[in-house]
Amino acid sequence: MLDVCLLGTAGMMPLPYRWLTSLMVRYNGSSLLIDCGEGTQVAIREKGWSMNPIDTILFTHYHGDHIGGLPGLLLSMGNSDRTEPLTMIGPKGLERVANALRVIAPELPFPISYVELKEEVERFSRNGYEITAFKVKHNVTCYGYSLSIRRSGKFDIERAKAAGIPVSCWNPLQKGSVVELDGRIYTPDMVLGPERKGLKVTYCTDTRPAPVIAEMAAGADLFVCEGMYAEAGMEEKARQKKHMTFTEAAALAAKAQPKELWLTHYSPSLNYPENYMKEVRKIFPRAQAGKDGMSMELVFEEEKE
Repeated sequence: MLDVCLLGTAGMMPLPYRWLTSLMVRYNGSSLLIDCGEGTQVAIREKGWSMNPIDTILFTHYHGDHIGGLPGLLLSMGNSDRTEPLTMIGPKGLERVANALRVIAPELPFPISYVELKEEVERFSRNGYEITAFKVKHNVTCYGYSLSIRRSGKFDIERAKAAGIPVSCWNPLQKGSVVELDGRIYTPDMVLGPERKGLKVTYCTDTRPAPVIAEMAAGADLFVCEGMYAEAGMEEKARQKKHMTFTEAAALAAKAQPKELWLTHYSPSLNYPENYMKEVRKIFPRAQAGKDGMSMELVFEEEKE
């Protein structure tokens, strides 16, 4: 099961009912954060989740509304006696920016490693997540992210018995490990069926529409996409500021065909996003106006039965 929570949906500045941009996911004891706008740690507390298990933070870019909450989050994590390492991933300049923000959090009881993105598309494996970072079109270098949880094929007991594989090897083979025993080598493909459908979440904000976004969001269980502007007549401003409108985000979803679209990163002037969803759903019916604290539990297909 993959837990997803949209912690903050505001763009530019926080509002009394809307924290700045952040998304958190939890899987198999690991927590991953995308962006860390002001109010992120408060939003985590309001959700009833813990910031302690966060082992990876992905940054789309370094505008203040996406990273300004980092010093407070690190301080709270440090004050909770956490010692496990933390990995941060983001565009070039990450270590410099993070260390500048850490002036007020210089002493932490856990190590931090930095991975700086340089290519148009980069892929990583972290604690069960397959992470794909892809460059989008903002007025500074900015990346979107797809998070995938792969699902191996079912273990075939009859094949294992027929191949004479000792029972002691079954568990590591089921987990995808190669086993050598008594001079023989056993591989997972000897006992596993074809790979099953996994889970996928794509997150993209602060960008103009681009083909790569629809490509990366294709078939996602959840597509979280910025909708900075909703009101009629804001199209030119969206182009100038390198952001998206509600209908542009919906058009990307119509191409990608995720199971569901959540809009986020609203302009401070946008008070009632739901009022504009009728036009969005004409383009992509499975769309929701994101709200702070909105959550979803994604489960593998066979677990639904």
